[in-house]
Amino acid sequence: MGLTGVTLLITLMVVTAVTFPANGCPPADQAALMDFKAALKEPYLGIFNTWTGSNCCQGWNGVSCDPTTQRVADIVLRGESEDPIYEKSGRSGYMTGSLSPSLCKLDRLTTLIVADWKDISGEIPACITSLPNLHILELIGNKITGQIPANIGQLSKLTVLNLAENQLSGSIPASIVNLGKLKHLELSNNQLSGEIPADIGKLGMMSRALLNKNKLTGSIPNSITQLRRLADLDLSMNQITGSLPAQLGSMPVLSILNLDSNQISGSIPTNLLSSTGLNILNLSRNSLEGELPDVFGSKTYFTHLDLSYNNLRGSIPKSLSSAKYIGHLDLSHNHLCGPIPNGSPFDHLEASSFANNDCLCGSPLRTC
Repeated sequence: MGLTGVTLLITLMVVTAVTFPANGCPPADQAALMDFKAALKEPYLGIFNTWTGSNCCQGWNGVSCDPTTQRVADIVLRGESEDPIYEKSGRSGYMTGSLSPSLCKLDRLTTLIVADWKDISGEIPACITSLPNLHILELIGNKITGQIPANIGQLSKLTVLNLAENQLSGSIPASIVNLGKLKHLELSNNQLSGEIPADIGKLGMMSRALLNKNKLTGSIPNSITQLRRLADLDLSMNQITGSLPAQLGSMPVLSILNLDSNQISGSIPTNLLSSTGLNILNLSRNSLEGELPDVFGSKTYFTHLDLSYNNLRGSIPKSLSSAKYIGHLDLSHNHLCGPIPNGSPFDHLEASSFANNDCLCGSPLRTC
């Protein structure tokens, strides 16, 4: 090999060494992680004690890298875990500080979980929406404030968005309906206001939507009934008004529907009570009216059916006695009247299930 060839080979070796360090973890990724660490304080467990040395791909607690590129791919830091470090200390995690925008320099990040640390505050860095490979964003159980980044819909690969149990305010960004791969949406227990996006039905892959314990207003969008994979919907403890969409009971896999503690009015759609897929239905503490449809049958299977604290009138449907199974039933605090049907499930229910109605009678209440 001539001198020129040797020089070229040495140059290539130097460039390769700079671009892909022999010990893994590019310096830029490591610098971003150190900025992330510097913005947080964890006083009890020593979570960050392993974040030393020049290779963040090996032995750094909660950090993992792509084996091919050696770029940081996952940050998984949970304040509640079965890891021996928690068992040894006998306590769950506690962390203060905020999320450094330097996270956005980790452009190969697929998973970001910083969950259940109780006291991490500040806002979600807006630049987080520029991470093109992010699949999981989970920041549950902190004290994060501010708004959900307006451009959250740019995270086209996102499958899990869990921002629950924080102090987020503002509205649900309109762009959220562009998250075409989203399967799990959890925004519960925040201070979110405004209406649920009208075209939420575009989230065709979604199986869980938990938006309870906020300050959401407006009505339930009709488009939500287009979510054919949705199994769990929780909009309870908001300020939702309007009537129940007629097709809620026709959703093919919906098994849990919690709408309690809102201001929903109108009647209960017949297909909601005749649904053979719903197992848990809670419509309590609303302003629902009208009579209970007599539509129960041998395939009816409710582990939990709560219609209490509404303005329902008429009698208890006799067809409830033909249900395959009714576990918990609460019809209290309505305006129901007439005899309570005999047989199951009424023979195992307590008087509290029927209390504070106009003129119900029969076991377990007074005789008719």
